[in-house]
Amino acid sequence: MSAEPVSRPWPTDLVFDRTAKALMIAFDDGEMFEIPFELLRVESPSAENKGHGTNVPPPVTGKANVNVVRAEPVGRYAVRIVFDDGHDTGLYSWDLLHDLGRDKEEKLRVYRETLRLRALRDEA
Repeated sequence: MSAEPVSRPWPTDLVFDRTAKALMIAFDDGEMFEIPFELLRVESPSAENKGHGTNVPPPVTGKANVNVVRAEPVGRYAVRIVFDDGHDTGLYSWDLLHDLGRDKEEKLRVYRETLRLRALRDEA
């Protein structure tokens, strides 16, 4: 029995809407997402955000108004997004963007709850 190749969604349209501060992305599977720039920034796959080895940095804060300066294709598999806060090291694969779009509400909820709890801890 041979395994079928895994078909992954492929982007058909990427629009960085600086007014809405969101990436509008459509995929060939019919899915369309609006991903806030804030979520793209705080979920950046860069080592700066995710840490090196076991060193996990604190959550990224203060990015509610972050904007995108430009986006650069990386081969045929990803895009590098350059933010106006100078962050430019994350490579966003098509799979990651699809997952961020699909799970946007939950990821934003968890992120905002983490920030709320951190603020409460800092007040104590």
